[in-house]
Amino acid sequence: MRWESQRAGHRPGSGPESAKAPADPMLPGMPLLQGFQRSVRPPEFAGVTFHEVHAKSVLNKVPPRSAVPFRYTVNPYRGCSHACVYCFARNTHSYLDFDAGRDFDSQIVVKTNAAQVLRREVSKPGWQREHVAMGTNTDPYQRAEGRYALLPGIISALADSGTPFSILTKGTVLARDLPLLTEAAGQVPVGIGISLALLDPELQRGLEPGTPTPKARLQLISKIRDAGLPCGVFMAPLLPGLSDSAEQIEALARQLADAGATGISGISLHLRPGAREWFMAWLARRHPELVDRYTELYRGGSYLPKSYRSQVQARIAAARRTVGSTSFSNPLPDASASRPAARGVPGDASARFPDGSLPPPAARHTNSEPRQAGGSVAGEQLRLI
Repeated sequence: MRWESQRAGHRPGSGPESAKAPADPMLPGMPLLQGFQRSVRPPEFAGVTFHEVHAKSVLNKVPPRSAVPFRYTVNPYRGCSHACVYCFARNTHSYLDFDAGRDFDSQIVVKTNAAQVLRREVSKPGWQREHVAMGTNTDPYQRAEGRYALLPGIISALADSGTPFSILTKGTVLARDLPLLTEAAGQVPVGIGISLALLDPELQRGLEPGTPTPKARLQLISKIRDAGLPCGVFMAPLLPGLSDSAEQIEALARQLADAGATGISGISLHLRPGAREWFMAWLARRHPELVDRYTELYRGGSYLPKSYRSQVQARIAAARRTVGSTSFSNPLPDASASRPAARGVPGDASARFPDGSLPPPAARHTNSEPRQAGGSVAGEQLRLI
């Protein structure tokens, strides 16, 4: 195998049988990685280990109590080399006996058979072709996707089955798949969301060290729009005292409008267990003058006080008015006007999804029904949440 010499626990001179052997018991987390195949440490990903697994299922059903406006998700990766200090998904890595800090950034689980398994799942007669969301836990277009290229197969499986989908990402690797996404949008409703809340390059490098620069993400938004696809932008997270002033929000809104975003929304920072400890340690190193303020703001739990969040939402609304609502080129103005804004962003049940980030109503997609082998259109209508 091409990466056999990089396999964690590999012994020089060991034969092909070693690739099939159980994981090195000294490697943390291995006993909980079902379907484990091998671990590799590619030299171009310094400090990162990929744990390749074969998944039995990749279509995840969202718990009924969740406020998100979709019932299914797909996450081809666990852990994320974007290494965002504040990421609310950090604690999920502890389920694998990894830690929520450095391990979340560097021990990446890769479901190498995700596309094949998903195609089988969405081809079952009972599948109702409901909206499938990607990027709700870890980023599907993190750096690992440049190597593993799992998304093209996933996108094709969803589009071929008549399943509407959405993608939320910070990753510019998405540009690679724009032709495929454009083709898919001719078959099913598609939503695309980009996360961008920091324009200050120094602050971005400190908080999101593995992500593309703000400039690169603004360029990605323009590329998505030039391809004829929608692109809603999540200004998330907005950090107290660092990126959530009225002036900062307005400046960001202007640049997003100039880039062609179809809509914007904002979410204040929330600090769940796992993320809270990691973020506060970063804050103490980089901005010790803010530690007491954050301790007070978050003493009630993971979320800012409702009054504070309301102030931030008022600043976002003011920025929209100042920039001008017509600056955001909503591709379906009549559709968005006829239905309330979808709320329940992962991590904040009260936050709204920006226009373009969710699939549009299926009724507006004449080609959104699954195609049979002979090219005819099956009769069942798509269902969207």
